[in-house]
Amino acid sequence: MAEIRDYRTTDADTWLRCRLLSFFDTEYFDDVAVQRPAYENPAHQLVAVENDAVIGLMDVEIFPDRATIAVLAVHPDHRRRGLASQLLDAVLPRLDSGVLDAWTRGDRSANEWYQRSGFTENFRYLHVYKSWQDNADGFETPAGMIGLVSAFMHAPISAEASMRERFARVHICRQYVRQL
Repeated sequence: MAEIRDYRTTDADTWLRCRLLSFFDTEYFDDVAVQRPAYENPAHQLVAVENDAVIGLMDVEIFPDRATIAVLAVHPDHRRRGLASQLLDAVLPRLDSGVLDAWTRGDRSANEWYQRSGFTENFRYLHVYKSWQDNADGFETPAGMIGLVSAFMHAPISAEASMRERFARVHICRQYVRQL
C-alpha cells in the first residue's frame, strides 16, 4: 500500500523518474522535465510512495481565482490501483471553496478519470506542433538564424481541420473543472 504524503526534497530523483515514465506512453511524451518545477504561487505537492520511491504525484498550484492540477502522474507499473484518486482525495481537503481545474490532451484513460472524478469539460483548444517535416510556409526565421526546425503553437478548436491538414501532430487540449 502506497503512502500519500507531502513531497520531500529527497524524493527528487524518483519524482522525475515517475513523471517521465508516466508521460512516456501518452500524448505528453515529449514534455520532459529535468528538474522539478517551481511554482510562482503556493502549491500542494503530494506524492504516493512505496519502498522509498515515488510511484504517483500530484502538484496543485493555488491561484486567487482557482486551484490548478499542474501535474498528475502515476508510474506505469502502478496504474489502475487508484493512486490518482488517492492523491486527489488527499488534496481536496486542503483546497478552499472555488474551482479546481486541470488540463489534459486526448489520452482516453486521463479523460475518463477526470470525468469519473467529478470534473466536467469546460474548454478546448489545440496544441499544434510544426516539425522539420511540416511545411514552413508562413513562418519567419529570425535574423541571423538558418531556418525554422520546429514550433509549438496554440490554435482555436475551430481551426482543427485546417491544422490537421497542415501539421502531422495536433492535439486537443481540454480544460476540466470541478467545483469545490
